[in-house]
Amino acid sequence: MCMYQMLSEFIEKHQLPDAFRETALQYYVPLADTLAAQQKHYTSPFFVGINGCQGSGKSTMSAFIAAYLAQEYQLNVINLSLDDFYLSKKARKILAEQTHPLLATRGVPGTHDIKKLKHTLVALKHGETGIYLPAFDKAMDDLKHVLDWPYVEARPNIVLLEGWCWGVTGQSKAELSIDANPLEQQKDADGVWRNYVNDQLETYYQPLYVFFDYWVMLAAPSFDAVYQWRLEQEEKLAVNQDSKQTNIMSAQQIKDFIAYFQRLTEHGLSTLPSRMNYQLVLDDNRSIKQVIVGD
Repeated sequence: MCMYQMLSEFIEKHQLPDAFRETALQYYVPLADTLAAQQKHYTSPFFVGINGCQGSGKSTMSAFIAAYLAQEYQLNVINLSLDDFYLSKKARKILAEQTHPLLATRGVPGTHDIKKLKHTLVALKHGETGIYLPAFDKAMDDLKHVLDWPYVEARPNIVLLEGWCWGVTGQSKAELSIDANPLEQQKDADGVWRNYVNDQLETYYQPLYVFFDYWVMLAAPSFDAVYQWRLEQEEKLAVNQDSKQTNIMSAQQIKDFIAYFQRLTEHGLSTLPSRMNYQLVLDDNRSIKQVIVGD
């Protein structure tokens, strides 16, 4: 199969607009070629961290890169999403009862099974096989059955891990003392939730960043763009769902939901760019307007 046929099949499979073809050829292919060139310098699996706010297109980009690297370079790529490591609905309910009610909602650091993530990263870094990778059903807001989890049969050459807060570091006490939005003002006036999230980020997430050899960012213009992007994402999720027993969100629910992400998204937009190896800078329409390649 040629690359162009693969691209056409990818567009059809993921129900993407034809404009994706130009984006992939102009921006994602050069990035993938860069990753392939970097991977040659590593004897152990090459780890790539990908940051991008909600709806930025990081999941689609990661999936394409994995398909392209397999097609053009015959590389075995493991494509992970931080979202697949969310705690189960039951576990988040217990966490909310014991720590803070806002932790019932998936998203922020502290709502992931970080022990499972660490175990998975260690295993993949050592080239282990015969492991299952968690899978989360966002429409059902819960983990998929373990029989539906992907299985690693072969040693990976490259491991991609994308996540909205992946790579983001903790905030100072002074930053945490300022409400980010009405959600925090009304439901976290004492700062318990935001401080818990920050402690989880610094204690358990940041130490895992050392596994990663290369960092990529889909940089949004601002947090204001996230609502429209997330709305489009949810509409696509609704179209692809067969079950009526789902948790597809309305427009208002999306506005409420993204408030949980605002603090760390804005913090990431201001602090991450200087630490990235490769940036794809987006405009308000989610089109790439600039590429910045670092060291």
